[in-house]
Amino acid sequence: MQKVDVTSKYSDNYQVNEAFKALRTNILFCGSDIKVIIVTSCQPSEGKSSVSVETAISMAQMGKKVLLIDADLRKSVMAAKYHIGSEVKGLSELLSGLATLEQVLCATTTENLHMIFSGPVPPNPAELLGGKQIQVLLENLRDVYDYIIIDSPPLGSVIDSAVVAGFCDGAILVVAADRIKYSFAQGVKEQFEKSGCKILGAVLNRVEMKKSAYGKYYSGHYGRYYGKSASPYK
Repeated sequence: MQKVDVTSKYSDNYQVNEAFKALRTNILFCGSDIKVIIVTSCQPSEGKSSVSVETAISMAQMGKKVLLIDADLRKSVMAAKYHIGSEVKGLSELLSGLATLEQVLCATTTENLHMIFSGPVPPNPAELLGGKQIQVLLENLRDVYDYIIIDSPPLGSVIDSAVVAGFCDGAILVVAADRIKYSFAQGVKEQFEKSGCKILGAVLNRVEMKKSAYGKYYSGHYGRYYGKSASPYK
């Protein structure tokens, strides 16, 4: 099994660490039946992949066995971020029957955390993500991992996330501050609801704490990431 260097880039940032610990705690309070969690956003560049990685790391650091799946089959950023070459097979190859689970699983430098990268861009992403193979895969992995975090494409751009959400226990929506209109976010939320997947909550990302009204109250507690959650989330 190939080992990938995956560690938190915010290890020295107390405020960000506390924000992710708060998000982790809120996920735990959602209940033991919430094991497969999909993370998406309304549009690209809202930070959903970073939130997925940091959440997975935070869960692993408390002793949970975690699998992070990069399901952004159209435009993944993780392979480049972690310098993954073509020799590492990924999710698209696994779902197409071109690779086995053993061939796509990667260990990481974070204890308790494994990853599956997206693999080459397939001609039929939505069909692969909505097929029987991924449903069977997730059902089998439930018995192996405490939590499975799925980083998926922005739901405001393509339907892939809603397709995968049907096999998940809960969804987290990452929203960049001052970039998304309320009506747009509501539309994305409604798409998730149609999939039957429980919406766990939203993470408000890229908040400028010193300039924002949020900063007046939370400046001593949270940094760039502020996870707003409840149990169950509204």
